[in-house]
Amino acid sequence: MKKKLFAVLMAAAMVFGMTACGSGESADTTAETTGDEAQLEDFSIVLDWYPNAVHAFLYDAIEKGYFAEEGLNLVIQFPANTNDGISLPAAGKADAGVYYMQDAIMTSCEENVPIVSIGAVTQKSMNVVISLKDSGITEAKDLAGKKIGYAGTVLSEAQIQAMLQNAGLTADDCECIDVGFDLMSALTTSQVDATIGNMVNHEVPQMEEQGFEVNYFYPTDFGVPQGYELVFLANKDAVAENPEKYQGFLRACQKGFEDMKNNPDEVLQILLDNQNEANFPLSENVERQSMEILLPDMETESAPFLHQEVSVWQENADWMYEVGVLTKEADVSGLVVNLLEDAEA
Repeated sequence: MKKKLFAVLMAAAMVFGMTACGSGESADTTAETTGDEAQLEDFSIVLDWYPNAVHAFLYDAIEKGYFAEEGLNLVIQFPANTNDGISLPAAGKADAGVYYMQDAIMTSCEENVPIVSIGAVTQKSMNVVISLKDSGITEAKDLAGKKIGYAGTVLSEAQIQAMLQNAGLTADDCECIDVGFDLMSALTTSQVDATIGNMVNHEVPQMEEQGFEVNYFYPTDFGVPQGYELVFLANKDAVAENPEKYQGFLRACQKGFEDMKNNPDEVLQILLDNQNEANFPLSENVERQSMEILLPDMETESAPFLHQEVSVWQENADWMYEVGVLTKEADVSGLVVNLLEDAEA
């Protein structure tokens, strides 16, 4: 199955392949391997996309030595293919991957991929329907008579159908157009009236910086179940065999996130210093806004950073079966582990 990614990911993957964030040459984030550094164990992680605000805590944790304190050398890789965030960890070719929750459910259940989620990077969905402000589209019912652009994925189709049904509409009330991953350009060139599959923390501030006034709403407000947009995936057997390694990784991530909360400007600068400017230049303004959007959605009053509930995964799996994304009912309790909480229990 094709995975839901941002518009530029496909082009990025073809141009860049799998490289280190910020270097363009090597995936090793350790400058030297002398002295104590030579004793660090590599921990490789595949990002979902190029470095941006949602990954800032990783770069902070590298910079501050939090991974080194856990005996780890974090090796960051870009995805060469859209499913690398799940396929490489599943195959034992990476220790972890950043990936999408619903896509992980679909791939694991339909293809029997041996992965497990070890932490939720975001506590809610970041996927939004975006339209230009003068379209007057502010909620699902406003899609009647409109052209909706999507990336041709089964999940996007299911989300559109759920929103239309929630608003008392059917597929006959609008036109759905597969625009591939050119979501933003399809919208700004008036090929479509709205697009689904955009991330509120990226496409919204990016379009606004480019001078477009936009409206947006969350599909989760109109019939799509709430879930964790991004999660950390790992090979199930690898986690079972060496939970301490993964616990160390997660502890370092938590420290990086605490810095992100308490010193966002400092952590933003660390991210900007580690961007791949030649291939994926970041806008400081966009990433600052992105971080402001992300922080309250990466940790809430009821859910600390990385926490995940089996019930949330199961609700999404049940919905995916109901709408035909999954071909059979699935018990996804085995897809979720809270390693740090289990260790403290």
